Amino acid sequence: MTLFRILCFLLVSYLMLILSSGHGSGYQSNCPPSFTCGNRGIFRYPFTKIEQPDCGFIFIYGCRGSYRSPKLIQLEKNAKNTELTAVIDQNTITLSDPDFYQRLQHNVCDTLNHSYPLPPPSPLVSFYIIYNVTLFRCNHGHNINPPRQYFQYNCSSYDIYYDSKQHSNVTKEKARSFFSSCSLLQFPSKDLTDTENILSFVSGQMVVKIVLSADCDDCYNHRGGQCRLNANKMFYCDNVTHQINAVTGTKKKRLIRNVKLGIGAMVVAIGIAVLMLLAYAIRTNIFPPALLLFRKDSSSTHPNIKEFLKEQGPLLAAKYSYLDVKKITNSFRSKLGQGGYGSVYKGKLHDDRMVAVKVLSESKGDGEDFINEVASISRTSHVNVVRLLGFCLDGSKKALIYEFMPNGSLEKFIYEDKKPQQDDLQLDCKTLYDIAIGVAHGLEYLHRGCNTRILHFDIKPHNILLDEDFCPKISDFGLAKICPRKESIVSIFGARGTPGYIAPELFSRNFGGVSHKSDVYSYGMMVLEMVGRRKNIKVEVDCSSELYFPHWVYKRLELNLDLGLKCIKNEIDEEMVRKMTVVSLWCIQTNPSNRPSMHKVVEMLEGNLQVLEMPPKPFLSSPSTSPTHLSSEI
Repeated sequence: MTLFRILCFLLVSYLMLILSSGHGSGYQSNCPPSFTCGNRGIFRYPFTKIEQPDCGFIFIYGCRGSYRSPKLIQLEKNAKNTELTAVIDQNTITLSDPDFYQRLQHNVCDTLNHSYPLPPPSPLVSFYIIYNVTLFRCNHGHNINPPRQYFQYNCSSYDIYYDSKQHSNVTKEKARSFFSSCSLLQFPSKDLTDTENILSFVSGQMVVKIVLSADCDDCYNHRGGQCRLNANKMFYCDNVTHQINAVTGTKKKRLIRNVKLGIGAMVVAIGIAVLMLLAYAIRTNIFPPALLLFRKDSSSTHPNIKEFLKEQGPLLAAKYSYLDVKKITNSFRSKLGQGGYGSVYKGKLHDDRMVAVKVLSESKGDGEDFINEVASISRTSHVNVVRLLGFCLDGSKKALIYEFMPNGSLEKFIYEDKKPQQDDLQLDCKTLYDIAIGVAHGLEYLHRGCNTRILHFDIKPHNILLDEDFCPKISDFGLAKICPRKESIVSIFGARGTPGYIAPELFSRNFGGVSHKSDVYSYGMMVLEMVGRRKNIKVEVDCSSELYFPHWVYKRLELNLDLGLKCIKNEIDEEMVRKMTVVSLWCIQTNPSNRPSMHKVVEMLEGNLQVLEMPPKPFLSSPSTSPTHLSSEI
């Protein structure tokens, strides 16, 4: 084994020596290929930390600050800094502009006088708001005859026209013909839930796509240089090594021949080494864990899982063997929890990071939970979604490795009848309110912040984990479903989720199609439990004697009665609790179309209580306490 490693090292070193003769050192040799910045995700060129100005030209500030401290991004030199919320993929980020949102709340007309000020295209890069809404600003006196679905917002010297339908069949070009004398404006958008109010879909949060120019992409990715602008704002590629181009005639042929010989020698030597390794393994009956993936196994889950991992391509999460998992968990010494999926253990990585390791039961289904979890969460990056750091697929052994959450799940903090004697487990109203907003932000990200929409289907207190600062993170994606963003209705066979949190449409399609609004329902039920400090159903109680929990909450809210929360100390606490209650009752409306989107939920929670309308009373009794439905609990 030692001889094999030495041989591989010498061959790789030889090949790198040959290849390096054709490439210069350049700036890239001193710059990391990627970097992290707090909990915002993984960044690559053209992003760079402000401490490394030569490694890119879009600067991020605050990476050396605390893990949760705000991160600011400067999209162009001397431009305004904007808060960076998350990175979705290599060149797509989410930004938050609270200043724009505040101006919008105070003076719509002045704020919408010009398009949102993203930097203009340059010879280096272009910026695009992925989700945007088009408005038309028309001066008074113009004879405007807009399409039927367009609304009008009146200002002192001009009018704003905007489309009331999210998926209008009127194209931008066709709409432009109706407003030929008007100015076209574009702004970040959100879900259209209140089409008569312009504030309901112009957003202070946006998803921005950053695209390198063809010249800049060629300079950095193919020639190893840095994209620059000269004094006249013209593009040039800086510090490109021209050794290969300078080598001509015999020297160039010799270089190419040496590279081919080096590659050929390495292939032959590795082939011989592999044969020697296989012979040694067969003779000693020892197979490395990596070879277990290719052994024939009695489990039928492996072909599906291996095919899935192959389709996913490179994952950000690291892959571990089962032996590694045992070392990480100290032979599974500290158990954190147990469920139908398997067990969760506390562990520590080699860099001393604490982790939670979920070891899946070998008899659990056909590997669908494992596939769902890895597929849905491995490429997410959000402060309110738990991070998948690694996974194990070693023979029949499957495990998932997550960041460790010191405060455990929300469940143990909100039910007064569970541990009434422990006052230290009772959270104050402000913390409960912040947790509700954090979970809403996380769900909003899953529904519309990722490349593909992720539906969780099992939002409940048990699946909301809390870090050392009680920042909530959504976990357990075993029931999740990934669907294209354009598809509003998804195909689901049978109910999935936990009784008490399952939306009516998951039991019967007569209530409507299954969509991201099903997560909204589960979220609403969970917030109701946070407000009432009790489970919304008690499965041991007979249906005939059960008082449907949302009816109880609605009645007390309607009569302006106290909900009995010990955490309410003043009027501010009272307002936060009432706001959470009203929003949650909107979320559990029976008809999915009457429920708000998660973006609207965030807006309602962060907005003014006085503008919130009282929702209709929920008319269903809990459908999930029947014996049939209880079998679907996860």
